[in-house]
Formats: sequence, structure tokens, C-alpha cells
Amino acid sequence: MLEAQILLDRARHSPGVIDGKAGANTSRALRAFEQASGLPVDGKLDAKVMTRLRSSTTEPLLTDYVILEADIDKLVDVPAGMEAHVALDHLGYGSAAEALAEKYHMSQALLEHHNPGAEFVVGESIKVVRPGKDELGSKVARIEVDKSTSEVRAYDGSGKLLASYPGTIGSDTFPSPSGTMTVRAVAPAPTYHFDPSGREWGPDKRLTIAAGPNNRVGGTWIDLSREGYGIHGSPDPRLIGKAASHGCVRLTNWDAAELGGAVEKGATVAFL
Repeated sequence: MLEAQILLDRARHSPGVIDGKAGANTSRALRAFEQASGLPVDGKLDAKVMTRLRSSTTEPLLTDYVILEADIDKLVDVPAGMEAHVALDHLGYGSAAEALAEKYHMSQALLEHHNPGAEFVVGESIKVVRPGKDELGSKVARIEVDKSTSEVRAYDGSGKLLASYPGTIGSDTFPSPSGTMTVRAVAPAPTYHFDPSGREWGPDKRLTIAAGPNNRVGGTWIDLSREGYGIHGSPDPRLIGKAASHGCVRLTNWDAAELGGAVEKGATVAFL
């Protein structure tokens, strides 16, 4: 399962957090890979799927990495609650393990499992997943947000599927919209502005919260043409595809950054 998740990540069909465990996000990624590869679509990890996945890369699944100062130099003790976040000038990672796990698309539990006794300090050599590159190599002209499968798909101008991601897409109480929008802009390090007007959740006053991966919208905001809606990252990648949102579309921080780095202004975003 760990091998499949790593290879799916490299194939641009993200399983979300790589944790070595079977789950809905990995099954979704397997279905997307099967469909793109012309295999029977059932979301099951069988010999044919593994053979096709292995044929695309010969790089080792894990690699050694020496921790740099830049990896862990902006750690922050992030308190709970938006109102407490206002006092911070950066919502960075809370620990070195959190920062390194996100860098390599891993769960913290998997990172710690492969590095028993590690202190995660500068100069220490650790074992990490070797995921796919965080870039698509082509411009995204169309995004499909599939509410029935909790999936976000990215296509180029010719209609070729470039990537698929698990997403947290609205809820019964706060549903995501239907229809078609366009991308207005992309903010790679968004400040979060909370306005209580018309909301049935959150504080009763306006708040401005500094940028950072533990910001409420994570490390990337893809602004859509309907006011207040966007595709964005998340401070807790474990919950992607497993918990409701307030109408926007949440991805892991690394998937949002990959999509945001390739999408063009004016690209179509269709909610299905």
C-alpha cells in the first residue's frame, strides 16, 4: 500500500497524505489512475495496477535527507481558535516533524515510524518518501470539482487529464456551489480575512490572520469568480476528503500548491 501511494503521487493521482494505509482517498486515486491508464476501474490494488504503476518509474521509494535550517526555521506554537491566531505574524508549522512530513507528503506517524529515535534537528539524516515533483509541467485550463466523488481534476487546453486530487468539498449545511466559474487569481501565501456577515459559524467580528501553512486556508488560495469561494490548502492534511468544509474546496497544502502553480487566470472551474 505504501508503494502504491508513493507511485500514485508520482503519477499525479494524489492519494492525499501518504501513510501506508488503505482508505477512501487511495481508492479514489486508484480509480483515477485506472481510468487514465485504460484499466478496468474498480479502485482495487491488484497485480495489473501495480505493474502499470511500477512501469512509470525506477527511482527508489524512500531516500535519505539531511535536515536543513530552512526546513525548520519558522516553527510556531499555534494556539487553537481563529481569534488567538490574530496575534501571530506567521502561522507556520508547529513542529519539525510536521514541517518535514508535509514537505514529503507523508503523515507524521509514517515519518516517525521510519525514523525511530530521530530528534529532527538540523544536520540529522532521516529517511523520507520520494514523492512526485510538485509541478505539473503544463498549464491547467480547466478544473473539475466532482462533489459525488470528492475529487478535483485538472486538464490542459486540449482536454488531457493532468492530475487528480482528493478534496473536501462542502457539506449538507454549507454546500459547495454548482455550475461554472473561472479562476480570478492565485495567492501562494494568502492572508486570511474572516467576515462574519451572512455566516452561521465563527466569531462575530472581522479578523485578519497572517499567512502560513497552518492558516485556515493553508499555503495557497485559488480565487474563483464567485465572491468568497476558492480552492485552497489546509492546516490538517489528514482530514482532506474526510470532513466537511464551509463551501470552498480544500486540498492538501502540497496539492493546492501544485495546482496553483499551473492554473491560468481565466481557467474554467466546473462544479459537478
